[in-house]
Amino acid sequence: MPTSHGPKCCTRYKLKKTVRERGLSPISRAIQDFAEGQMVHIDIDPSVQKGMPNPKFQGKTGKVVSQRGRAYILHVREGNATKEVISLPEHLKPQKY
Repeated sequence: MPTSHGPKCCTRYKLKKTVRERGLSPISRAIQDFAEGQMVHIDIDPSVQKGMPNPKFQGKTGKVVSQRGRAYILHVREGNATKEVISLPEHLKPQKY
């Protein structure tokens, strides 16, 4: 059997909720708004599969560049490169100053 290298490869513990977090996420996370230039943390919600960024960006911080439909386009630093990540607001948290 060939090994699978799909988009959720090696995420057994990364995309797992704790016992008290299980179930649907609150609707307030889905309707939150972000302004251009705002810094946000990528915190993937495994109960929402649509609009999920690649799991390698879990825990990273990026800057909101623009909006595409309901989703946001972020610039995230990865080493010396700047990556463009598309994510729904369910998977984002505003950065506290």
